[in-house]
Amino acid sequence: MESQLSKSGNTSPIKSDINQQNIGVADLKLLRVFKTVVEAGGFTAACNELNIGLAAISKQISDLEVRFGMKLCTRGREGFYLTEHGKVAYQACLDLFSSINQFRDKLNHARHELSGELNIGIIDNTITDEKSPVISALSEINRLAPKVSVRLHATQLDEIERGVIDGRFTCGIIPVYQEKMDFDYFFLYEEISNLCCSSQHELFSLPLESLTNERIAGACLINHFYTNHSHKNPSLHFSPSNAVAVQVEAVTMLILTGNYVGFLPQHYIGRYVNEGKIKALRPDTIRVHTPFNLVVKRGAALNSVVNLFLDALRAPAAAAKS
Repeated sequence: MESQLSKSGNTSPIKSDINQQNIGVADLKLLRVFKTVVEAGGFTAACNELNIGLAAISKQISDLEVRFGMKLCTRGREGFYLTEHGKVAYQACLDLFSSINQFRDKLNHARHELSGELNIGIIDNTITDEKSPVISALSEINRLAPKVSVRLHATQLDEIERGVIDGRFTCGIIPVYQEKMDFDYFFLYEEISNLCCSSQHELFSLPLESLTNERIAGACLINHFYTNHSHKNPSLHFSPSNAVAVQVEAVTMLILTGNYVGFLPQHYIGRYVNEGKIKALRPDTIRVHTPFNLVVKRGAALNSVVNLFLDALRAPAAAAKS
């Protein structure tokens, strides 16, 4: 078992003559294994993805290290880490496979056939939103381009943004609280959020006429790590709060304690409302509209597969207007 190296350190280089050798099919296979291991977070996690055993993965990574003459990663009891060489190699992998996909896309376009990979990062806890066109769009991609390999990753907003920037994700589908210079945005739909409290909170049983702005603003509001909803309701002046949550599920858990109020997506709270556990406070007047967009890295050309996916995402809204 190897000992852990520092995240920034490198071992002595493994001797190789890579400069005089070409990158071949075998190298591409090893690089795909390496890319999968990195994105899975380690050898064991990559076994299911690659459908091969731990020993086989270890051997292929070792072969790649010998082939390229550098130590790429450490693996042991303390976990899996990339060396600095490994970080460079991983980014080079992303660039290489992106170029291969672009090459394949041009050839497929010439013969009117779509194939390749579509790696999508999508924000979690959106499956209950009937406004979301993602499921229908994925179905349409499978129908129109069955040779396209689709990989869907449901994760946090910051992880999607990083993945789009570094090339792990072809595109992302995210709520947009503030546009950033790193991305190009393509509007899809809006999500509506309501201010909520639980049945354990003092505001839950108050009649509507007693739910004044002053009474509501006196409650302890959960700060969302990813955005500030309170500024979108200027009539409510909440006091500073020390409660912070990163994801929708975390906001819900804090609300269910009965100590806080917080904004939750309208589509998400249906189950809790039906069970009498959560109530939306004055939903007709206290609400937040959040645009959802497909995002790509700024300046990146949309290939045929991404364009097809974007058209499929926008199709329901276009049909509703006609």
